[in-house]
Amino acid sequence: MLFGKELILATRPYAKEVRSKSWFYTLSTIFLLAAVFAGTIYIPFLPAKLLLSVLAGLLLVRMFIIYHDHQHHSILVHSKIADVIMTVFGFYILSPTSIWKRSHDHHHNHNSKLFSASIGSYPIVTRKKFQEMSSWEKFGYLAVRHPLTIGLGYFSMFIFGMCIASFISNPRKHYDSLIALVLHITASILIFIFLGWQIWLCLFFLPFIVAFGLGAYLFYAQHNFPGVTFSENNEWAYEKAAMESSSYMMMNPIMAWLTGNIGYHHIHHLNSKIPFYRLPEVMKQFKELQNCKRTSLSPKAVISCLRLKIWDQEKHQMVGLRDIR
Repeated sequence: MLFGKELILATRPYAKEVRSKSWFYTLSTIFLLAAVFAGTIYIPFLPAKLLLSVLAGLLLVRMFIIYHDHQHHSILVHSKIADVIMTVFGFYILSPTSIWKRSHDHHHNHNSKLFSASIGSYPIVTRKKFQEMSSWEKFGYLAVRHPLTIGLGYFSMFIFGMCIASFISNPRKHYDSLIALVLHITASILIFIFLGWQIWLCLFFLPFIVAFGLGAYLFYAQHNFPGVTFSENNEWAYEKAAMESSSYMMMNPIMAWLTGNIGYHHIHHLNSKIPFYRLPEVMKQFKELQNCKRTSLSPKAVISCLRLKIWDQEKHQMVGLRDIR
């Protein structure tokens, strides 16, 4: 059995892309997105438009994972064409490179630390800290972790978090966040005025609602699930955080494809250089990775994840508000 750094080293042979596969998955996803978006414009029946719009949102999640892997330098490395495609997509998906890479790299390097800045992660406080908070502080903390806030990730996580907050925090470093937001609002207005409310709803608004809502929940649940552990900063270890604080989210083959295998999140955190399409291969190869903490997209699992609010240091587990009261 391999543990810790030995396990990370053992996965290194899989941290190599197959360039033809990387391009095929990237271009085929872009093609499918273009076809579905075309359908939302030219198919005359509203129910069909709405169905295609939801599918577009799910395909955006897949394309976001491809973008995410490119930012990790696990696919299409040193390709200028890919750099252009991904830069444009970053603006489109309200996650320009400067803020996405900064926040996501911080998340990987500090995942599950109890006392570190909540950059790129949902905030977490201990039971003792929560009890010491003022009413207003408790409200703000719980509001960020509220199911409605997560479900409306389009507004909370991306428009506000990725674009507005990042630009305000450092205008010189994150000027591209402002550009992304301005382009996004301009496109929304022009589509509504010149193409009408139905096409605006199906081509623009609904796909973003679906993609960002699902994306925000996936990000939340893969680090906030029954059995997750958080560590004092001096007790934290990278490989421990990957295996004990990142979940394997079980999905059917269709959802696994649409979400770019992001359900194998513990493996991704163990070695972020492994391309998304090789994660199932790694899971099969190492028994150590099969003995992991799991969740799913079932209603029961979703409710179990969403009820978790606070880290109880005495019980060494995440608890809900009822447990505190």
